[in-house]
Amino acid sequence: MQLSAAFQWIEAMPLVRMIVTIPGLYPAVSALHILGIALLVGCIATVDLRLLGIFSIKMDEALPGLIRMALCGFAIAVTTGLLLVSVRIGHYVNNPAFLTKIAILIMAATNALLLRQAAGSADVRLVLETFRGRIAAGVSLVLWTSAVFSGRWIAFL
Repeated sequence: MQLSAAFQWIEAMPLVRMIVTIPGLYPAVSALHILGIALLVGCIATVDLRLLGIFSIKMDEALPGLIRMALCGFAIAVTTGLLLVSVRIGHYVNNPAFLTKIAILIMAATNALLLRQAAGSADVRLVLETFRGRIAAGVSLVLWTSAVFSGRWIAFL
């Protein structure tokens, strides 16, 4: 199956056609995508600011919960993002802003996994205010912000 045939197949899937044909469904999925992004970036930015030492030690007990909420936001954003992309996948794979966003998301996820590995557990509190934690937090803030900007830029290319 050639790539364009695969894209046509994806765009013709019943769920994808439903998103396009049922009034209000595409905007609802888009709104859920934005809410997922807000949950993800809001929670991750809070964790990152604590890792940088900007927020006080009072935040430490909330960090595991914030990370769990960020993962929920990530799951919502990825699921709804896949649905949104599937509507016009042939267009998106040729959009430089979309491709940039995907690359940035891969880098951001890799950064998060490396930070978790550096902590030696799921508890990011083990790297609080360390050099490694600060670097990961700074990189994280730049990457997630860049992902949001490139995501918004998709509509304009």
